Amino acid sequence: MLTHAELLELKRWNTPTIYNGWEQITKKDIARECFNLEETMDFMPLMGPMVGYAVTVVIEPGNAEHPKNNPDAWQQYREYVASVPGPKIVVVQDLDKPWVLGSFWGEVNANIHKALGCVGTITDGSIRDLDEMHNAGFKALAKRLSVGHAHSTPVRWNCEVEVFGTPIRPRQLIHADKHGFLAIPKEDEPKLLEAARFMDTNECQTLIPAARNSHGKSMENILSDLEAATAQFKISVKEKFGKQGEW
Repeated sequence: MLTHAELLELKRWNTPTIYNGWEQITKKDIARECFNLEETMDFMPLMGPMVGYAVTVVIEPGNAEHPKNNPDAWQQYREYVASVPGPKIVVVQDLDKPWVLGSFWGEVNANIHKALGCVGTITDGSIRDLDEMHNAGFKALAKRLSVGHAHSTPVRWNCEVEVFGTPIRPRQLIHADKHGFLAIPKEDEPKLLEAARFMDTNECQTLIPAARNSHGKSMENILSDLEAATAQFKISVKEKFGKQGEW
């Protein structure tokens, strides 16, 4: 696991910036794996990015049998959440999909999970009590809002889940913001911060200044500067990672 200081530094950047670093170090298929393939909504964008390790749970609010099948489910689930080191992001798979029949989240559950060391949630279901969740400092990426909670008893937890077309395993590092989320493979964690830091600096020292310093220049000179900056960007990436950057 990364240190608390490393997690805080990751939180300084938006999720696309973390992705830019991650794609240089991963062996995964960057077009299909590890980030949301379906649209998600950040209901607290002003809270900025959230970073944490996944705790996972499956729900089916439309099924009234679950509370009867395991009356102790809530207590067992909370003990699981409490046992995982933080910071944590609760990843909730809603089996009622594509329908949304009830919300796992609201003022009470947000405050309880905050007390258990969780910073927010990603759910392909719904949330409610939006203002109260925001006041609790609990960030949420979700499919939509909902009025009721229905039968939102936990069904399974500490298992692989799939949300927004993406599988997420327990204790997987997640970075999320208004753009979506990125679930980092375990083997990519150690080099992630350095890679993100390098890619951000590389952009700021090549392509971005070339574009911003274009005032008063002819279009020919602007294009020439951009071509040179692009070449330097690619050289830097190749020297660092052994492969060429997207630009």
